[in-house]
Amino acid sequence: MHIAVGIFAHQEERRIGLCLASLPLDRADIAFHVLVNGSTDATAARAREAAGGRANVVVHELAAGGKARTWNHFVHDLLGGDEDAVIFLDGDAEIVTGSIDALAAALAAQPEANAAAGMPVNGRSVEAYRQSLLDERGLFGDLYALSGRLVAAVRARGLRLPEDLVGDDGLVAAWAHTDLGRDTDWDRERVLACEDAGFRCEAVSLLRPSTLRMQYRRMINYSVRFFQNRIISDIMSRVGVDGLPVRMDALYGAWLPRFRPRPLPTGWFDRKALKRMRGKR
Repeated sequence: MHIAVGIFAHQEERRIGLCLASLPLDRADIAFHVLVNGSTDATAARAREAAGGRANVVVHELAAGGKARTWNHFVHDLLGGDEDAVIFLDGDAEIVTGSIDALAAALAAQPEANAAAGMPVNGRSVEAYRQSLLDERGLFGDLYALSGRLVAAVRARGLRLPEDLVGDDGLVAAWAHTDLGRDTDWDRERVLACEDAGFRCEAVSLLRPSTLRMQYRRMINYSVRFFQNRIISDIMSRVGVDGLPVRMDALYGAWLPRFRPRPLPTGWFDRKALKRMRGKR
């Protein structure tokens, strides 16, 4: 089986070594692409140290940041197009041993499926998140897999995520559920929840201020994502994947007047997000 793994890393000099150490880098049958994007720290250097000169581990230094932009580059420019499965994971996550094979095996066992989700294994709300994945069949950007068939179709149709999209997983899950169609084509069974694949993220702690700052930024991003998803849902219901814009902010002018912050405490981050989105107009 031909498997490719994309590891998305932005300013991850502190965590990228742990991430790569959790992966089976000695497996010559798996191609690992470390996608260092928009980083000004030592992420690339740390990744090369962890790679240890292995021929199947390539560190790509991309000047432009942004996960969606990097996702597009990985899928359309770096993959060979003949992969049986493609794994996507974040460079700050530690992957449970055996997860890569478990995701690929799940897709191979159910060839009608387009994607398989890895499961969180730590965190205060871990059980709720795991149940959500089992019930709703979404994807977490920390770890998921796409079938080679779906990736080949994405490449053939030239489909790309909007460059300024916050979070790839929501839209990619929609592509998988609808088989690159419209929301009316939604089929829950096209996305698998793979309980044999898991990831561990760094916990937020009052004893580590850096994790609090990270979580604060993350909450604002979640709010941007909430509003972007309202736009995407409208497009996917009316037009489908072919109606997606090159950039989300091209549509903000029509949509921002309709958006209002939700009640507190979420509304605090919504206000920050809307301010950021108005600055892009």
